[in-house]
Amino acid sequence: MTSLRLSWEPRILSLLRIVTGLLFLQHGLNKLFNFPATANHVPYNASSLVPGLQGPIELIGGLLIVLGLFTRPVAFILSGNMAVAYFMAHAPRGFFPLQNGGNGGELAILYCFVFLYLWLAGGGEWSLDRLLRRNPGGTTTATAARAA
Repeated sequence: MTSLRLSWEPRILSLLRIVTGLLFLQHGLNKLFNFPATANHVPYNASSLVPGLQGPIELIGGLLIVLGLFTRPVAFILSGNMAVAYFMAHAPRGFFPLQNGGNGGELAILYCFVFLYLWLAGGGEWSLDRLLRRNPGGTTTATAARAA
């Protein structure tokens, strides 16, 4: 059972990264382009620095997470971004997220900790980061270092 779990672990990590990135990317697309169209869409306002950066950060960060490109630094930035979003936009309305009505910040908290995990774990087996670490011989740099 342990070998089965260990063989699937990098793939499940990749699935978590891809699904999280797609969901996060959707928030950026909606903020910037109202896609997918929603009834409660608030027109994007880039006039304030922190809220003004949310749309582009979600769009670009989500895309990079989906691709598994620069996963660790991007995930670190996105984790911090979601922590700031929670404490600036959601936490002032009440201590418990469910008491904040509608979007109480649960998603910001969840994204914060998933991105924190991706910062530590990396992009997984199906990531561009992994492909870029390969040397011309087809082995990863870690394998090449062990062989040397």
